[in-house]
Amino acid sequence: MADTTGNTTASQVGGSATQSTPRKSSWKYIGPGIVVAATGVGAGDLVATLIAGSSFGYTLLWAAIVGCLVKISLAEAAGRWHLSTGRTLFDGWASLGRWTTYFFAAYLVIWGFVYGAAAMSSSALPLQALFPDVMDLKWWGVACGLVGLVFVWFNKYAVFEKVMTVLVGVMFVVTVYLAIRVTPNLGEAFAGLLPVLPDEKDSVLNTLGLIGGVGGTITLAAYGYWVNAKGWTDTGWMKVMRLDNRVAYATTGIFVVSMLFVGAELLHSANVAIAGGDKGLIQLTDILEAEYGAATAKFFLIGFFATSFTSLIGVWHGVSLMFADFVARYRRADEAKGKEIASGTRERSWPFRAYLLWLTFPPIILLFQGQPFRLIIIYGVLGAAFLPFLAGTLLWLLNTGRTPREWRNGWLSNGMLVLAGLLFLILCVKQIWDQPWSEFF
Repeated sequence: MADTTGNTTASQVGGSATQSTPRKSSWKYIGPGIVVAATGVGAGDLVATLIAGSSFGYTLLWAAIVGCLVKISLAEAAGRWHLSTGRTLFDGWASLGRWTTYFFAAYLVIWGFVYGAAAMSSSALPLQALFPDVMDLKWWGVACGLVGLVFVWFNKYAVFEKVMTVLVGVMFVVTVYLAIRVTPNLGEAFAGLLPVLPDEKDSVLNTLGLIGGVGGTITLAAYGYWVNAKGWTDTGWMKVMRLDNRVAYATTGIFVVSMLFVGAELLHSANVAIAGGDKGLIQLTDILEAEYGAATAKFFLIGFFATSFTSLIGVWHGVSLMFADFVARYRRADEAKGKEIASGTRERSWPFRAYLLWLTFPPIILLFQGQPFRLIIIYGVLGAAFLPFLAGTLLWLLNTGRTPREWRNGWLSNGMLVLAGLLFLILCVKQIWDQPWSEFF
């Protein structure tokens, strides 16, 4: 895609991006951050936050905020790699050895297959609740997948970003409205900023899970690709990228804190429990209708759909872009440049569209036949391992000669990436430990 912001990138020298005139960090440039916030916050994140609020009230408000700060550090590091080197993140991974290619290939194939079905089902749930007599949940899921496929297939980044911005606006209005509607106890909310643990069994793991679940997995890695797709390809855009990234996770923080308020006031005070996963939001719809009327419940369902569908089309675009870069780097065995992402050629390439088809059509089988047990276990393990992989490789890339000295990690970036790596490693081990391996064989 051509640069939509008037940027003309300088030539590459010695494998790093030449410094261009620094742009002022202006709100008019904001875009990729909105996309990563919309994609990263799915229905599952909102349910996890609701359950935390219903179980512990405001006690874990601080953990939700820490989760946003951790993700800021990961996304900033990914964006900084793209801008400071002029190379893509997969190109950086490939420089660390063949093992990264094997991991990434396995992750994309299995993760995409299962995630496609989950994303379509999640988007279908609120539509079936809004229009119960139109068609079955499975067919709503198929329709959502096909709409996402057609939209991403025929539209490049600029249109994609505009649509995501509109849907984020819907999410924002709905979640903030609900937070105000339940009349939060601000005194208890401020007390929740103190880092204390609930006096409950497994409170440490519950807290770590909330921190780790705030907004995004592979979408954090996709952020650098969206930065390039926007037309930002050199260090002149570094300040803009950092502002954009902070806006992303400030937005994410508002979504998460709003839903924690709803969980604390509407569910915790009434001692009401909801199910995990997307169906918990359908339960919340019934509670909202009983408490505040049908209009509020339908308004929430619209926000639920916006949340789920932004995750769907965000992954359809961002991960397909990463796959296209993966294939291009593998076939040519030379450096993959951010300018190639910015030109829009990746979005028109056959690997981009092939992965779009992979995310859409094979998962439809899972909608109708159920999800194979062993595949779900492998999916869970690979998904849990991705964020430790991302944090560890970013530490490696941004502290060595692969990154120009000026843009290497400082103590704060290193500290946050180490914290992120340890956090996600613990959650990865727990995820692997909790799998029913005895039934696997």
